[in-house]
Amino acid sequence: MKPHDNRAWLLLAPAAAILAFVGIVPLMTVFNYSFLDLFSINDPFWVGTEWYGDIVSSPRFYASLGRSLLFSALVLLVQMPLGVGIALLLAKTGPWRIAVLMLLAVPLVVPWNMIPIIWLGLINPHTGLVGQALAALGIGFDYKFNPLHTWTLLVVMDTWHWLGLVVVLAYAGLSGIPHAYYQAAAIDGASRLQVLRYIQLPKMGGVLSMALLLRFMDSFMIYIEAFRINAGGPQGATTFLSLDLGEEINAYNYGPAAARSMVYFLTVLTVAWAFRTLMDAHRRQEQQQEVAA
Repeated sequence: MKPHDNRAWLLLAPAAAILAFVGIVPLMTVFNYSFLDLFSINDPFWVGTEWYGDIVSSPRFYASLGRSLLFSALVLLVQMPLGVGIALLLAKTGPWRIAVLMLLAVPLVVPWNMIPIIWLGLINPHTGLVGQALAALGIGFDYKFNPLHTWTLLVVMDTWHWLGLVVVLAYAGLSGIPHAYYQAAAIDGASRLQVLRYIQLPKMGGVLSMALLLRFMDSFMIYIEAFRINAGGPQGATTFLSLDLGEEINAYNYGPAAARSMVYFLTVLTVAWAFRTLMDAHRRQEQQQEVAA
């Protein structure tokens, strides 16, 4: 019997080294700084868990956390159904589907710092197409002083930027469904809703879970768009966790900023772990049901 050879894992050593350099080393550095008061890099002062205590006892932290979670929830509620719906429509179209997919993917390559600039120009009531259209309809849009308008602008802007990702992933999941499933459904007389419920959505589950996780993480870490639109205003209505972190960094409070970064990282990691655990449990349940059937 030929002995088992694991030397192929050595091929991953360069990638592991790069990952450690760009990921683990900076993370450990930030973790170390979170226990220090850094008057200067050469003169750190140990404060232990003081910064963490200040964060978890601050009402502002929980308010910012609630806003961040609310924004992510709104983004997912809008983009996931809309992306799946567009993908389903594209699956029925002819040769234009590739052109439409490419058009939807164009905003994905636009730099983050350009997104708010583009949209601030669009909603300008004097020069922007959207702003002029709203003015012609008699709709007053005041994103600077109206929190609802600011939130609407942020959700629409984020949807314009990232909807293409959801559509592309959903369309990829649809393309991987064998045609035999549709033939069997047609023979059984399944309705369009039943095909969606029992064939398409389960078969798209893998890519949709990926899209859901990616969109949560991206939306939860929104910074540039919210800062450039209204810098967390009006009256702190769009002050997310990322903006609080940015304020600490801009004020050169590196110790509190490091602690806030670790809390931020652990929050995202916890949500990702919970999401993965739920998805694995759901997948095991489906496999057990298929075996029982």
